[in-house]
Amino acid sequence: MRKLIAAINMTIDGYCNHTAMTPDDEIHQHYNDLLRDAGGLLYGRTTYQLMESYWPAIVKAPTGNGPEDEFAVLIDDIPKIVYSRTLKSVDWKNSTLKNEISKDEILEMKHQSGKDLFAGSPGLIAALTEMNLIDEYQLCFIPVILGSGLILFRNISQKVDLKLFKTKTFSNGAVIHYYERLDK
Repeated sequence: MRKLIAAINMTIDGYCNHTAMTPDDEIHQHYNDLLRDAGGLLYGRTTYQLMESYWPAIVKAPTGNGPEDEFAVLIDDIPKIVYSRTLKSVDWKNSTLKNEISKDEILEMKHQSGKDLFAGSPGLIAALTEMNLIDEYQLCFIPVILGSGLILFRNISQKVDLKLFKTKTFSNGAVIHYYERLDK
């Protein structure tokens, strides 16, 4: 059975904003390793459009930065499922559009053999948390304070108990906290 893992960068004050935090080479290398072991990525519309507007261009015209260029190729090649009620189509390589989040469909994907699935959009992570579908959270706290923005776990209606089982510290001060749900 595959796990569904929420993996996302956030500020130390709890906000998610992919454009306000620039991962360094070490963090890119971490996510490269993660993508090599991933069976698919699940995105909401906003994050998908942000990623799709940037990474395919890097594949076509590499930056010369090894970890960033490698990330572009890895994310380009991996299967992506995009959940959106407003998009009519998705054009990025290996992307599939779904108009709604189906708990049964995601449970079916989790029961398939293969590599783990990763959710990387704040709204989608909150929705999947609410549906009790996330098996593990990998929250990378970047040492930045924004003071405002998109809160990762907004609209959660019930308490979710987690257990910290590992941390990973980067030289720039970022720390990934690895949590599993206690009620799984």
